[in-house]
Amino acid sequence: MYKNEPIFLQPVFQERIWGGQKLRREFNYEITNDKTGEAWVISAHPHGPSIITNGPLAGKTLADAWNEHKELFNKNAADQGEYPLLVKILDAADDLSVQVHPDDQFAREVEGVPYGKTECWYVLSAEEGAELVLGHHAKTEGELAAMIDQGEWNKLLRRVKVKAGDFVYVPSGTIHAIGKGIVILETQQSSDITYRVYDYDRTDDAGNKRELHLERSKQVTTVPHQDAAVEQTKTVNGGLAAKKLVEEQYFTVYHWELNGQADCEMTADYLQVSVVDGKAAITMEGNSCDLEKGVHFILPHGVRQFKLEGKAEVIVSHE
Repeated sequence: MYKNEPIFLQPVFQERIWGGQKLRREFNYEITNDKTGEAWVISAHPHGPSIITNGPLAGKTLADAWNEHKELFNKNAADQGEYPLLVKILDAADDLSVQVHPDDQFAREVEGVPYGKTECWYVLSAEEGAELVLGHHAKTEGELAAMIDQGEWNKLLRRVKVKAGDFVYVPSGTIHAIGKGIVILETQQSSDITYRVYDYDRTDDAGNKRELHLERSKQVTTVPHQDAAVEQTKTVNGGLAAKKLVEEQYFTVYHWELNGQADCEMTADYLQVSVVDGKAAITMEGNSCDLEKGVHFILPHGVRQFKLEGKAEVIVSHE
């Protein structure tokens, strides 16, 4: 099963108050909503599971494949854990809320879910002057609480300018927000827990403000903030330049730039693959599949070797 072909996945689209139209315009996704903020492109999360579009599991969800065919991921059938990762593309037509996510222990003990949320962002595009919120300036937990309670957002929040090609690692406990005019690919733990710290006093179409979670935010925020150190390495294999963006407890993420041909071997149990620009072909045991921008798939454990050919930019990840 899937020994010589990828498992292609259909994105799930999420409307957001800050969403826009770039997912439709730039990726040619069939979207009618003008405030589409997120495409969950590789997901087994119950809030938006991806549908498999090819092969013997066509019509099933990624969660179905994980639960019923552990061999595709080199997992033991007795392993009852949930699929660990989630990949999204986000279009921030407006500023996202300032937020923070818990770690695994807090998520399990307080929220009753298996995973907290550590995430990372690869910036696909950014308008001139676009910036993120990444961290804060409070030195103590008391100072953090006081600034939050008094709404001293300009004093509290740390802002960072970004451009296309930048990479940002966001461990759980980091106050953060994606700014207006930025499109990112996010690789994260499979969690949908968000504690909102500040939402610019915005209201929805009915005039209601979105819920904030100030006490939870104070509990889980890391104080003082420190930028996470990541060690990046680059290797070249034929026409493939592979840059390791991060390797840590929950995931390893690569940026692949393909310009020609490359013969590759699987070095992980399975790979999550997102084509973010260009066109290419992938060949396994004589079976070739065309790839283009906006295509997302999993290379399952049954694949041992594969060949890439074309000119494309790809984000690859595994647990």
